[in-house]
Amino acid sequence: IAADVPAHLNAVNFVRVLCETFAAILVALSFVSLGYDLTQSLIASAIAMTAITFVLVGSSPRSVGRAHPMRIVRVTGGLVRAIRLLLGPLTIALVGIGNAVTPGRARTTINTERQLLSMVDEATESDAIEEEDRDLIRSIFDFGDTILREVMIARTEMAALDSTITVDEALGMFLAEGYSRMPVVGVDNDDVLGIAHIKDTARFVRANPTKAKKALITELARPALFLPEVKMADEALRVLQAEANHMALVVDEYGGIAGLVTMEDLIEEVLGEISDEYDDDEVEIVDLGDGSSRVSASTNIDDLAEHLDIPIDEDDVDTVGGLFVKNFGRFPETGDIVEVDGLKLIADRVERRRKRLITVLVRIVDVP
Repeated sequence: IAADVPAHLNAVNFVRVLCETFAAILVALSFVSLGYDLTQSLIASAIAMTAITFVLVGSSPRSVGRAHPMRIVRVTGGLVRAIRLLLGPLTIALVGIGNAVTPGRARTTINTERQLLSMVDEATESDAIEEEDRDLIRSIFDFGDTILREVMIARTEMAALDSTITVDEALGMFLAEGYSRMPVVGVDNDDVLGIAHIKDTARFVRANPTKAKKALITELARPALFLPEVKMADEALRVLQAEANHMALVVDEYGGIAGLVTMEDLIEEVLGEISDEYDDDEVEIVDLGDGSSRVSASTNIDDLAEHLDIPIDEDDVDTVGGLFVKNFGRFPETGDIVEVDGLKLIADRVERRRKRLITVLVRIVDVP
């Protein structure tokens, strides 16, 4: 049966329709024998068969089958196989006629994504699958509707290597940051000259320790891959796989660098957070007790608004760091202040050489 499911399904459907037809005729004849006229008998039989078909043929068997699939298969498997062998040629002929009448129409038991997800939810409620499996299935569908702008590391959070540093200095920054790849930039983050890899850097330092103190990191930079911020995440993952690349720069509609995305970021959208022994357990929002909070610049604006219980109306940026830079107008120095939507934002920790805003102090502005 499992080797040829469509043929067995067609045979069973044929028998079901045949039985429903005969049942309708018998019910109508029963009403006629009770003294009802033909019109009354047809109406009564239609109502009765609708109820019987819905309960006994539609809902109940499906519910029982989903609840006890293996038991039902063992009991009915032989009967289904016999029906297929007896009615095989007839059902094949009828299917051929149906395909000729409606060419190109694919017959499927699941017609929409919503229907499939609904079935997954039902399976979870009946403990047929675990909640983690349900979440994974939903993540796969959501992944196809996600654009890079939603998953990228924002420009303000990018760890970058200045083009003027040496290979030896770059290796030190790699070790300090804990990254295996970083973009090499010129005058600013829009001026991306390439991507440096820690393996290339370490290999160069080991082979030429003296030269590594003089050679610039630009000598080891590989060509960068650029993707538009509106590109779908699943398409971007396929591009990275095809290019054998683990990092891409994300470009906005004006051609500027909006951020970067890694293969790990994309996989995490489906599987969840992937941590290793080098990842820090960073708390995104810390209350300082004086009415202010220290907030990671990568914190989502919606999370901050929920934490402070105030609305933050910003559609152009997603993170607190992006909110600061957008309203400040340039990359901040430590102590720079900007007020946005009733909040005072203070640049708390800034790594100027790496062009990174790390944390922001946030305080609700007192309204006079």
